[in-house]
Amino acid sequence: MDIFAFPPLAWLLDAAYRALAGLADLLAPIAGASAAALAVVLVTLLVRALLIPVGISQARAEQTRARLAPRLRELQRRHAKNPERLQREMLELYRSENTSPFAGLLPVLAQAPVVGILYTLFLRSDIAGHPNTLLTHDLFGAPLGTSLVHMLTAGPFSPATLLVSGVLLLIMIVVADLTRRVFRSQQASADDSPLSSPAMLRVMNALHYLTAVFAVFVPLAAAIYLTVTVVWTLVQRVLLRRRYPVPGVRVA
Repeated sequence: MDIFAFPPLAWLLDAAYRALAGLADLLAPIAGASAAALAVVLVTLLVRALLIPVGISQARAEQTRARLAPRLRELQRRHAKNPERLQREMLELYRSENTSPFAGLLPVLAQAPVVGILYTLFLRSDIAGHPNTLLTHDLFGAPLGTSLVHMLTAGPFSPATLLVSGVLLLIMIVVADLTRRVFRSQQASADDSPLSSPAMLRVMNALHYLTAVFAVFVPLAAAIYLTVTVVWTLVQRVLLRRRYPVPGVRVA
């Protein structure tokens, strides 16, 4: 079933296509065949800039959770034998402070539609009945509509795709490792929310690297979006943590 056959979604996809193609045309005199790739970078920066208020709210929520940590520990001690009561009391405490233990998930959820649209734009040979000219664009010779996995399994083999995808993956892995190292002590000690349990921290650490794994399977255009996003996210988190420090914890 093609969900983009549904008229509202088909209109949204066509509007996104026309906007990105128009931006690529404007950038063509300076970027040539890589104009669409540069357009993806600019769109990513715009999306991330629009999400700055969400990042600020997230940093403030982390501050609040750290401040609530002693009260959460007291609730855990008091209701250790009654998990249901403990959950109710913890949720009530978060509600009274106008925060949530899952506030950090909002930026990820907010970007999911953008990644989905980019994925679809560079996967279809036609959009709303007309040819998809975005597929004619590349980045240093690597087609924006080809994923690394597709190139390796279905061909044709492209050294440019291998090289460009490899560089993007390396950047994502390095940023993931930096993020894990910089914020490891903070995550482990900042609060006692469900996201700070040892099991959940392992999952969250793995998610940093999962972005690189996901990028292997999506078109190169979506991988560019993910690369710019993880770099922006790391820089933003460091700056916001300095602006909204967690008591007793400093950024490494």
